[in-house]
Amino acid sequence: MTNLQSAKALVRDYYAAIDKNPLEAVQKYCARDAIWRGYHPFNEIHDPVEVAERFWIPLKNSVTRMQRRLDLFMAAENSLEHGGTWVASMGHLMGLFDHPWLDIPPTNKIVMLRYAEFMRVEGDKITDTAMFFDIPHLMMQAGLNPFPPQTGAQLVQPGPMTHDGVMFDEQDPEEGRKTLAAINFMIDDIRDWKGREEQGLLTELPRSWNDDMIWWGPSGIGATYTIERYAKQHAGPFRDGLTDRIFNGHIARIAEGSFGGFFGWPNLTLTPSGGFMGMPATGKSSDMRVIDMYRRSGDKLTENWIFIDLLHFWKQQGLDVLSRLPYMRG
Repeated sequence: MTNLQSAKALVRDYYAAIDKNPLEAVQKYCARDAIWRGYHPFNEIHDPVEVAERFWIPLKNSVTRMQRRLDLFMAAENSLEHGGTWVASMGHLMGLFDHPWLDIPPTNKIVMLRYAEFMRVEGDKITDTAMFFDIPHLMMQAGLNPFPPQTGAQLVQPGPMTHDGVMFDEQDPEEGRKTLAAINFMIDDIRDWKGREEQGLLTELPRSWNDDMIWWGPSGIGATYTIERYAKQHAGPFRDGLTDRIFNGHIARIAEGSFGGFFGWPNLTLTPSGGFMGMPATGKSSDMRVIDMYRRSGDKLTENWIFIDLLHFWKQQGLDVLSRLPYMRG
């Protein structure tokens, strides 16, 4: 536990330093060759100074008076063979959108960039990071329409209903083991999925999920509530519209207390067969990079926050969403 608490303290110090001076923060807290995996168009960067110069400094110059509003904060040993101590957080970067970012026009109003982040801590350095941030969500706050109408609801998403996801203190290890078991059961239950015809979703999903589950999906898909609506508004369209599914595994999978999550790079490889997110079939496969965060209630999962790099996924299909910015108003 001491190791986990030390890792948490280091990451909290890093966050405070990022608020003051991103360049100094990455030089002090990140290993010189640390890997940073970010949402497209940033992708994979192997130089923390470049991360500060390409991502943090431009973002903070555009979204002024920025605050980090945490909804989840946890640490655990990676349950996968890659190992390591990982700290994960989730929430929003909130500020005043005063200047363009990635050519997205400013609003001069509050914006909230939802994010999730996994960081591997070795000694006194961060050596590996995956940070996904929902750029389409920011576009929509700026009045742009990057995708056709989605099947779920477009929202600024809240944190856990229980308001206990920010775990600065030590947690009961047994609770983390229960959460990891629930996540692993869900993954194993769907790993061999080949379509909806073999078993109804309304039979499959209750094995892993409480009936009042909430799926907080990314912009372009949206959020949905209850097993019945999740099956109708996301799981069904996802399975119908994406074929040739390949599970590529995860890099980190952790749990602490009633919360857990994982990320892959990429998690899945899929081929759009038409209809998913209103897009046509292409016959080309694409990689899907995903961060998932979960809350467990009892012995099942009950809330799920999902971050999918949809800009990267659709760019592989030939749709460069960022290049279409001038045509998105209306």
